[in-house]
Amino acid sequence: MIITTKNRKDDLRQAVKSALMQDAQPRVLVIDDGSTDGTSDMIRGEFPTVQLERMEQSRGLIVQRNHGAALVQSQFIFSIDDDAVFTTPRIVSQTIAEFQDSRVGAVAIPFIDVNYGTAVKQLAPDERGIYVAASYIGTAHALRRELFLKLGGYREFLFHQGEEEDYCIRMLAAGYFVRLGRADPIHHFESPKRDFRRRDVFGRRNTVLFAWCNVPLPFLPLHLLGTTINGLRTGVRVWRLRQMTYGLLVGYASIFRYWGERRPVPIRVYRAFRRLRAASNVQISDVENWLKR
Repeated sequence: MIITTKNRKDDLRQAVKSALMQDAQPRVLVIDDGSTDGTSDMIRGEFPTVQLERMEQSRGLIVQRNHGAALVQSQFIFSIDDDAVFTTPRIVSQTIAEFQDSRVGAVAIPFIDVNYGTAVKQLAPDERGIYVAASYIGTAHALRRELFLKLGGYREFLFHQGEEEDYCIRMLAAGYFVRLGRADPIHHFESPKRDFRRRDVFGRRNTVLFAWCNVPLPFLPLHLLGTTINGLRTGVRVWRLRQMTYGLLVGYASIFRYWGERRPVPIRVYRAFRRLRAASNVQISDVENWLKR
């Protein structure tokens, strides 16, 4: 169990408490990404059984999650945000059971954004099959550790936002899938301390870099055009056009910096991934058939 945190001591306390109550009794690792609010002292004083890694210099969520994956020894990596909690003691054990099929490389654990409504996200429609998604949301997911390390983990130059989708398309290219879960939902209390300006900039930047790194050449120009148009439309819709435009420009400039990182997936994988993003109630056998075409 990995929880990466920075300056959210009170939120983190609740997250750790809920992790320690899991009936599967996972080892809990907290990575303090350069907090200045006494986070590490709180963990040492209140949770002596929790493994703590204190980083004096902040390097970002993606880097620290990769670091955590290298430190833990478990077969599966569970990760929640520091402003999320497990609502029942069964969630970890329920999710481990969903890795029974060897084709499942990640499980998207059901969760509720409590401050925005009651909808349960990442929930499989029923238990009659293995339902899959294009990606998972970082606040509630579990991964096969060995596969994660084999594929190189997250691309650290993404720094913030979009690392999940980038990893998942590479995972699909390797023949593994994201399974929608049926566990009891995690509750996510999105912190009011989030910097939405930073999220806007990195979000738009990283959609450009996702395309550059993964999209095969015949589709790359059109994909980038769609990425640009969608980014600008979103900026207008949420009244944050300036920072999203800036993020797109930073993304295109970053292509030259990360020119050598381009590793496009096969065309059949790209098509299946795009189709999976747009579809719902898709089972693993459906995507396998798409990949054969």
